[in-house]
Amino acid sequence: MKNIIILVSGGGTNLQALIDAEKSGGIQGGKITCVISSNPDAYALERAKNNGIKTRVIPRKDYTDSVSYSHEILAALNEEKADLVVLAGFMTILDQCVTKAYAYKIINVHPALIPSFCGEGFYGLKVHKAALDYGVKVSGATIHFVNEKADAGAVILQGTVDIKPDDTPEVLQRRIMENVEWKLLPKAVSLFCQDKIEIRDGKAYVRE
Repeated sequence: MKNIIILVSGGGTNLQALIDAEKSGGIQGGKITCVISSNPDAYALERAKNNGIKTRVIPRKDYTDSVSYSHEILAALNEEKADLVVLAGFMTILDQCVTKAYAYKIINVHPALIPSFCGEGFYGLKVHKAALDYGVKVSGATIHFVNEKADAGAVILQGTVDIKPDDTPEVLQRRIMENVEWKLLPKAVSLFCQDKIEIRDGKAYVRE
């Protein structure tokens, strides 16, 4: 049984999707054993506590730079014996000391179809506004491994939704979360925990 550690910063809607999936048997071969937050006021911490999951708070504001913060996160992951790390609305880009130590063991969800509308500065509603401003006809979300570059790791799963003429960034964000993120993130976690994701030449392939 693999130890799944979730890193959060905010409300924790993706964390809730993972908790619900684990309870319903949608995650096989793994268990959420700890939730670590960069924000002591994150509601995600309440979600974890309400479900009996251990929590830790490592405030980003207590560290002068991302490198020193990342070293503290790395120490916590090692202490928690992490087999898989999931970034669920985690608002800090981790230094390569973490991404190299946990190569192909850190999963993130990005609310667009990588390589579109991604990279440093593209997060939250900014992503959806950019997609709407460009006039794309479909958008979606990407579940990918994390490396030292923002949103540049190997793609595991992608899903799409149609964009409607009267969409706002908020409306589109909700549609993508409900129809793609909350379904594909637990699926990717379960695939990882069952050793069904294979890396070849830096690309991820799913063995169903």
